[in-house]
Amino acid sequence: MLFDRLKRFAVVLDCPELDAPPVFSSGESVAGRVVLELTGEARLGALHLHAQGCAKVHWTESRSAGSSTAYTQSYGDQVDFLSLRETLLVPPDNGDVTVLPAGRHEFAFTFQLPESLATSFEGKHGSVRYWVKAKLHRPWSTVKTVKKEFTVIEPIDINTPTLLAPQAGAKEKLARAWYCSRGQVSVSAKIDRKGYTPGEVIPIFAEIDNCTSRTVVPKAAIIQVQTFTARGAKKQKKCVVASIVGDSIAAHKREVWHGRALKIPPVGPSILECHILRVEYVLKICVDIPGTSKLLLELPLVIGTIPLHPFGSRTSSVSSQYSVNLDWLRTGITEQLEAPPEYSLVVSGNESLESPPLPCPNSPPNLLEGPFFAYIQEFRLRPPPLYSEVDPNPPSENSIRPRCMTC
Repeated sequence: MLFDRLKRFAVVLDCPELDAPPVFSSGESVAGRVVLELTGEARLGALHLHAQGCAKVHWTESRSAGSSTAYTQSYGDQVDFLSLRETLLVPPDNGDVTVLPAGRHEFAFTFQLPESLATSFEGKHGSVRYWVKAKLHRPWSTVKTVKKEFTVIEPIDINTPTLLAPQAGAKEKLARAWYCSRGQVSVSAKIDRKGYTPGEVIPIFAEIDNCTSRTVVPKAAIIQVQTFTARGAKKQKKCVVASIVGDSIAAHKREVWHGRALKIPPVGPSILECHILRVEYVLKICVDIPGTSKLLLELPLVIGTIPLHPFGSRTSSVSSQYSVNLDWLRTGITEQLEAPPEYSLVVSGNESLESPPLPCPNSPPNLLEGPFFAYIQEFRLRPPPLYSEVDPNPPSENSIRPRCMTC
């Protein structure tokens, strides 16, 4: 039988890093091979390859139809992102089987991922998975199947004007106890941008005013919100991925956070393009008020995969919204600037001697005569002196004019 001679049957994906699991993005090529190791000669049929990827959601809810009647309602849906089929080993046309000798046999394959995919995800009520499956047919026996999963991460670049825009909000709440007002609690918060990547620190700027007669405690947390949709119904699951607790605020006091740090742990990126499964993040600022419900303020977050550029900063969100057209500047500058002409080529020796003096219409006729004007005419067309860091005519001590202390 084949199982007696089949030593290994596996799907191997080519990956640059052998120790790391294979990770791909939309539009990339997935390459690999199906490996068969036989201990003896074997008669085989067709060898098919299936590449699949889909998002699935499923959950159940209990419904009450009366005082003593209850039933369970199921919800489920599926979206296919990838479905490819390929035959790696084709049997002969005469209906016979293929005979392979003992040893190692490899069947290479390659396919390209579509342009629109969702990031791999595993949740309580749904998942996004991708895999490659190989099916080996053999005469008079069951089909042998082997499966290899791989990860897809859709790139999310946070260096966009939308994700670089600051996020801010404010809320207030009136604390009551036994229908009596105990004062008001207000919170206003701001973060530098909307998009972050795992490992970054979110600086939180906030002001919490406690106008009540009790002590309140502020907190901040990053919440992951999983939303599953099927047959018009929605199911949500929220979990805290990171949190911090601030100092207690006494009655009629104010607390100010000057960039309180909250680090993002290694979590999966946001999934925003799948209509049956979404993964979103929010920054929630909470104030615990004794005797009444909590004061909550939420700011939206997007966890991306492409981090902020090294030159990106708080001003990058502003500068990215404005573009300067420099075409007019490029047209005014030639590709290669020409060197200026030499002085001897512009003014010759004969020209300097024959050039007439510059007329001055507003000057009296005798002003341009005399030894002083002749001195100017002598050096008017000569080249400038050579540059030197040493002053050839240093000032003497007698030439220094004393400074008047009364001025």
